[in-house]
Amino acid sequence: MRGSGSVLPLEGALGENTDEPENALPPRPLALTQSPRLCGYWDTAVRTRVSIDQSRLPPSHDTGHVTRPSTSTMADAEGVKALSGLLSGIAQRAYYGKPEITEGLLKSELYPDMPQDEFHALHERMRGVLKSIATADMDQTQLEAFLTAQTRKQGGGGVSSEQAAALGRFWKAHRARIRESLLAQSRWEPGLRSVNWRVDLQTASSRGSTSNTPVALVELELGRNGQDSEFVCLEFDELKVNQVLKKMAEIQESIDSIVHHS
Repeated sequence: MRGSGSVLPLEGALGENTDEPENALPPRPLALTQSPRLCGYWDTAVRTRVSIDQSRLPPSHDTGHVTRPSTSTMADAEGVKALSGLLSGIAQRAYYGKPEITEGLLKSELYPDMPQDEFHALHERMRGVLKSIATADMDQTQLEAFLTAQTRKQGGGGVSSEQAAALGRFWKAHRARIRESLLAQSRWEPGLRSVNWRVDLQTASSRGSTSNTPVALVELELGRNGQDSEFVCLEFDELKVNQVLKKMAEIQESIDSIVHHS
């Protein structure tokens, strides 16, 4: 026989009543029933634990209400992707030396369901706009003003806001490469790739006479697009250097007058 102060085992005190609600509080241990103050602590602690446990439960998932992208959103994403591919294909053919990227290939790969005349109009419009941007080598400010004007054009000669956004992203990513390609296509003579120079002080000549005349040695690296470089070495005394600088100044003045006049 147990004394009045003994504590029952936990499993015996809680019992095994399976008919209780799922969120019901467990019964108090019998050892606590003699102290109302301890019973209050027990009830408060159990309620707090149950509240925390319920707050940690993962939210229920209703498989019948899965959120899916709308058809219009998916169509817009596909349209942007196709337009970016079209701009890339036009640039590949016009600026990157890939003539195999034809209009027919672009249509079959990107716009197979679009009528031929409609695709041709889209292709020519994008090619013309991209050519205008590339020829002017537009910076960000010029590009925004140009595309804004294109979106405000009446009729079928302009571009939509979605097309303008795609053109802006494409030019930002490809501007440097397209500019380099245009510069390479405009050269018909070897271009100057680099210049190296130094000044030597000649202390004696081959005849044995002393001399303290400075001599400028200049190395020019020349080359055509896709070809190896050629090197030209030049030697100038002070008089020749001054003559070259004078000629360069005259060339700069001519360029400035043409730019300012235009």
